[in-house]
Amino acid sequence: MDQIMIGKFIAACRKEKKMTQAQLAEKLGISDRAVSKWETGKCMPDASLMPELCEQLGISINDLFNGRRVTMENYKEAAEAAMLQLKENEEKKNRMMLDLEIGMGIPSVITFVVLLGVAAYADIPNVLKAVLLIVGAVQFFFYLYHALKIETEAGYYKCQNCGNTYVPEFKDVVMAMHSGRSRKMKCPACGEKCWHKKVIYK
Repeated sequence: MDQIMIGKFIAACRKEKKMTQAQLAEKLGISDRAVSKWETGKCMPDASLMPELCEQLGISINDLFNGRRVTMENYKEAAEAAMLQLKENEEKKNRMMLDLEIGMGIPSVITFVVLLGVAAYADIPNVLKAVLLIVGAVQFFFYLYHALKIETEAGYYKCQNCGNTYVPEFKDVVMAMHSGRSRKMKCPACGEKCWHKKVIYK
């Protein structure tokens, strides 16, 4: 999905409709700065805005994703290309989120251990030791919560028994035994409790 191409297409369609960025933004209930970002390829419109945006511009969502008007002759090819690109973007985002989990984890654990060590061995008042322990625990549990959210939402879990891939409930991930990125959970498809491996895509 070429954001620059899509941005230029949005700008061209808006101009065809003889609208300024401010007028289009007003119709969509957003700022003209957001429209400017779309048209320069800095970001994509939110999914919730896409149907209304396409209606205002007189194009289809398929046209929008392809950055051009799609004819009946190349409709299937364009739709498949757009779906493939969306899938690739989802996989890339999931990998980035899982990498972020590791990137957050290393400094968080180091900070917790350092604060714990200082509180245990440094010759400082007990009040300060308590503060260090509280700060360390708060930042560690803050990381732990977000790491579990990432584990739940980035990618899927694959049942080793039936091969079903799914996104589990947050509470199921929290309560499950785990080894690396595999967790022992009940499969919603076959009902068996077994090890489910984290995968990037279905």
